[in-house]
Amino acid sequence: MAIEEKEVHHVARLAKLAFADDQIIHFTEQMSDIIDMVEELESVDTSGVPITTHGYALVNVMREDVADAGTPRELLMRNVKTSENGYIQVPAIMGADEEGEA
Repeated sequence: MAIEEKEVHHVARLAKLAFADDQIIHFTEQMSDIIDMVEELESVDTSGVPITTHGYALVNVMREDVADAGTPRELLMRNVKTSENGYIQVPAIMGADEEGEA
């Protein structure tokens, strides 16, 4: 299947690419060759070939989700500058007039 320069111009415009006329001629030849190769592949008999959805046979590699004991809060709070009632205190990021606004 031959592809024409106007089609290459159209694809280039869709991709927001600008090419010189000599480049368009070169790309037209390359795209025609690519389309010819794809058409050649379509003629290959693949009736006995299983469907491939991925190039590597993936198996579930996830570990079992098991709860582990976390780091004790007391140990974590040793690194906190200030805290209150088990929570870390941080500087206010909103003024009093901004609270509750979305």
